Amino acid sequence: MDRFVLTKRIAILGIISNIVLLIFKLFIGFISRSQAMIADGFNSAGDVFASAMTYIGNKIASRPEDQDHPYGHGKAEYIFSMIISFSLVLVAYKIFTGSLMSVIHQETFLFSPALVAVAVLTILTKLALFLYTRKAGKKENNLLILANAEDHRNDVFVTSSTLLGIYLGRQGLTWADGVVGIGISLWIAFTGFRIFKSAYHVLMDTSDDSKLTETVVQAVEAIEGVDHVDRVITKPVGVGYIIIVKVSVLGELMVHEGHSIAAEIRTRVRKCKQVKDVVVHVNPA
Repeated sequence: MDRFVLTKRIAILGIISNIVLLIFKLFIGFISRSQAMIADGFNSAGDVFASAMTYIGNKIASRPEDQDHPYGHGKAEYIFSMIISFSLVLVAYKIFTGSLMSVIHQETFLFSPALVAVAVLTILTKLALFLYTRKAGKKENNLLILANAEDHRNDVFVTSSTLLGIYLGRQGLTWADGVVGIGISLWIAFTGFRIFKSAYHVLMDTSDDSKLTETVVQAVEAIEGVDHVDRVITKPVGVGYIIIVKVSVLGELMVHEGHSIAAEIRTRVRKCKQVKDVVVHVNPA
């Protein structure tokens, strides 16, 4: 399946499932005055937004190369991943302030079996979504999908914490519900910062794919006529990379011989996964 079609399917699935969970969580949360469940509900609201951003970002990234974008529109994935990270931090702030006020004012909640039912439903749904999206994200090396997978995984832990808060509150520890809400907010903020960091590295052209660099070096060093590799730079361009290779060859070689070696380097490196283009600079050894 095409990576963009797969991402679109995951985004739509995320939007629908999170809207359903959002309605259940906020309805039960406000009725029972459970800050942990309300926090979990706002977290689902953030999930709806994140899935919507995934859908839009994927739609832009799927556009083909054109005159203004010779390497395609792949960086849209990282721009919208960064937007998702901002939304998570805002949701975390909202949850934190609400939960903190709950602890300060010693607000209590009304226990209901529906609280447990919604929490269990969320855990099962999010676990299934996490396993599906993580597998797809790793297969396609897609930050948007991986960001969604991380979000789904976090929700499993978040809602498990919500369930713990409900149990402790049922045992008379009324402050526990608000404390769990605070813990949820901190976890969401941490996830947001981590997604931001991943997107930031790509948008700032950080060359940090050591595995790809190693693969390129091995391919180039195996070419006859190459004395040694001076440097390999992997420049991310959305869903792929521009590889800049600097090599040294014997200084006595004719120009056309050096050109032939450079051409062979380009041919071999282009075979590496996710390589969009290759630039070769030849130095005399």
